[in-house]
Amino acid sequence: MNKKAIITKAVDNLRAFTGIQGKWSQTDADNGGELDLYWNGYELHAFVEVKTELRGYQLANILEQARQYNPLIIVAERIFPTLKAILRLNKIGYLDTAGNIFLPTAQHVIWIDGNKPVEEEKPVTNRAFTKTGLRTVFYLLLHKEAINLPHRQLAKATGVALGNINNILGGLRDAGFILPLDKKNIQLQNKKALLERWMVGYHEILKPTLHIGNFHFWAENKFFDRKVLLEQLEEKVWEKEPAVWGGEPAAEILTNYLTPAVLTLYTNKPKAILMPKWTIIPDEKGNIEVYKKFWNDNEWDAKKLAPPLLVYADLMMTGDPRCIETARLIYEKYLQHELG
Repeated sequence: MNKKAIITKAVDNLRAFTGIQGKWSQTDADNGGELDLYWNGYELHAFVEVKTELRGYQLANILEQARQYNPLIIVAERIFPTLKAILRLNKIGYLDTAGNIFLPTAQHVIWIDGNKPVEEEKPVTNRAFTKTGLRTVFYLLLHKEAINLPHRQLAKATGVALGNINNILGGLRDAGFILPLDKKNIQLQNKKALLERWMVGYHEILKPTLHIGNFHFWAENKFFDRKVLLEQLEEKVWEKEPAVWGGEPAAEILTNYLTPAVLTLYTNKPKAILMPKWTIIPDEKGNIEVYKKFWNDNEWDAKKLAPPLLVYADLMMTGDPRCIETARLIYEKYLQHELG
């Protein structure tokens, strides 16, 4: 659904479910516009940013826009509950195509939720952004020369079945991410856009299948110093059962800027082995997050760190402003040269 269709549907459903009238005018060739709302003798003029689907990594820019434009309302086809909560916390309005709305004003707070979206026919899935495709795309983003490897060699490097490689590359080509150089050679193009699309797929499709569990130390309680606990975990990871840091701990090592609140680890070992060796206990709300490692990278494996590309994705998809700020530092230092 294009941006004009999204806001038209959102405004139409808002009127149908609430009686609130809306009139939108586009002021930006891309996403921007202005929205006038009318209800019970009141009227409100708001600035609008239209998104197909709001993502966590977009929140930093939205928070910055909200400082410039007041009131700001985000209009999207779908907004997940956690992102709605963050927007409400920051007093930023939103409206989705089901007619759900939150809009704080000087006199009122308009907040309507619970309208269910009308399910539309799903488009055919691009094979580059399936679970196996996402693993391959990650490898290609890390190793730019790999795009021209023989398919058998690329399949071996990524751990993906040979028969899937042609479909994955075809999906990248169809999506506009492959540029032919000559009869034999190709290269990735629009790599920053590819990274953003990969992050969404990784967060929603691949990463949930990698989750081994959340844990806490068996001896952890309020009297324990968090720094001591982190040092203990680091010692166990280094010496007892190998793993690599991801997310916030990796970011702290890469930037010396972020104090980790959630300890993310990637490993190839099952939790039955990890629990006694790391002295950790399953806990759905525990701040030790363990995921299955899905790549091999000699340089970063030797440093006991996930590649900066993955650390960046882990941070951006949290929606946490402190993590997003750190992710920007990582992007500038480690990724910008390659991705633009």
